[in-house]
Amino acid sequence: MLAVLFRILLFLGFLFLIDWYSFQAIKTSFPGSPWAKLAFWLFSISVYVFIAYAFLTFDRGAASPTFSTMASLLILSLVPKLIVLALLFGEDIIRFFTGIFKSATGTREGDFLPSRRKFVSQLALAVSAVPFVGILHGVLIGKYRYRVISHTLEFDDLPEEFDGFTITQISDIHSGSFDNKKKLEYGIDLINEQKSDVILFTGDLVNNTSKEMEPWIETFKKLKAPLGKYSILGNHDYGDYMSWPSPEAKAANMERLYEIHEEVGFRLLRNENIQLEKAGASIDLIGVENWGKGFVQHGDLTKAASNLKDKSFKVLMSHDPSHFDEQVKSFSKFIHLTLSGHTHGMQFGIEIPGFIKWSPVSYRYPKWAGLYKEVGRYLHVNRGFGFLAFPGRVGIWPEITVLTLKKKGATESIGSSVS
Repeated sequence: MLAVLFRILLFLGFLFLIDWYSFQAIKTSFPGSPWAKLAFWLFSISVYVFIAYAFLTFDRGAASPTFSTMASLLILSLVPKLIVLALLFGEDIIRFFTGIFKSATGTREGDFLPSRRKFVSQLALAVSAVPFVGILHGVLIGKYRYRVISHTLEFDDLPEEFDGFTITQISDIHSGSFDNKKKLEYGIDLINEQKSDVILFTGDLVNNTSKEMEPWIETFKKLKAPLGKYSILGNHDYGDYMSWPSPEAKAANMERLYEIHEEVGFRLLRNENIQLEKAGASIDLIGVENWGKGFVQHGDLTKAASNLKDKSFKVLMSHDPSHFDEQVKSFSKFIHLTLSGHTHGMQFGIEIPGFIKWSPVSYRYPKWAGLYKEVGRYLHVNRGFGFLAFPGRVGIWPEITVLTLKKKGATESIGSSVS
């Protein structure tokens, strides 16, 4: 307990230093207003108290609105202040060297450091207001701002019967984070509106425990696809990120999770494959358990594809996109299309089609969102349907992907669209 308190105090001390530095912008911008200063410190102290409370009561075994609120407040408070800090620090460097120059030339009057310029402080506050508003939007609206992203992919060896075949991919539901049934139902309706032949879910049904999905079973049962709904497991589905009273309790949680997949109507693929059939032809659908670089690797691609022909058309569901680079693209049996999720686009980034696509998660996962092609094989990384830890999305919206498979020659080019 003492160790936990020490870490909390250390973290709060770090936040206080950032706040103290950022407070200089308030002092300079509003020198005669005690209310601005009071509002700043009341907000900051409220964040300190909530952080301490959240960490002292944190339970990974339950969906915690307290922890989610703490994450929101922390990010809402910290990101704008870091921007203020960066601008003020830049000004302080200039002030420091100006003081040295004036001392050396004998032109200095008064204090060594010139006083802060009101304009710079006001500029810092104005610039920091942009992420503040963006984060607030992400928490209140962005996390349920579902968008449909469509891609059309051409293949030489796609069976003609599957020309025009449509797949809706969703990923990273993270049911333990949902807090608005009406908005969730809107997302489910939007999936059904795509009228795809098949729905594929690429892992992370829950945050930590199967009970998180219990309130949402009936909602997700409404998903419809004529050729079925198929799923795999993600890294959060195994219950590895929390303490269990016994190995038996953890095993019972997994068994219940398998049952929930079935109750929802998902055919869970665990290192196995099935054939999707249409007009007498078929393509192979492979599902592996989670395999990620740096994670416990439950997936076995060799086992999952062991009985498949080398030249059959194959679609693979694998939760973590690092699997593609590490194993899939060099796998002995050619896999035409891999569907992954996992990254969430870190729920934060900037995407302007044709201009910029960036998220901090790109430094950890080079293939973090959207469509990629290497050695003739496609990978699509879904940005996620739900959200985790931070209860919001800023610039990276929850995604429903529609992939249309075409026999090469039936269309002129590969296309994409967003709605």
